[in-house]
Amino acid sequence: MLPYFWVVIWGGVLYLLYRQGLAVTKRIAAILFVFRPGREADRAKLDSCTGWVRHMVHFHRGQAYQFCFEAQLSKGEVEVSLLDRDKRPLLKLNRQSPTGTIKLEKSSRYYLRWEFQNATGQCELNWREI
Repeated sequence: MLPYFWVVIWGGVLYLLYRQGLAVTKRIAAILFVFRPGREADRAKLDSCTGWVRHMVHFHRGQAYQFCFEAQLSKGEVEVSLLDRDKRPLLKLNRQSPTGTIKLEKSSRYYLRWEFQNATGQCELNWREI
């Protein structure tokens, strides 16, 4: 009975961290992978990385936001998608389409999903209210 109790407690803690945007779900195969989510920017440094990362993001105001994706990749591709609470894509950014603007609702949940295809280099996603 005691081990089950701790599984439930740790599961609850991980769920709360994920809901606050502090925990990340991922499926990655890489030689080097460093991902740092933030309040106004996400950063990634990678070497031969393939897979995906998803985390929740909170936007505290119901306003329009501008997203800017910057990538210094020596090979491969990276794409970032903004998803709604049902995980449907609202905005996709990559090297060919690096900026986008979208009006977001105050009380809704949003997710950022990064997809890597044999990518090597550094990339960053910034967002700000406009």
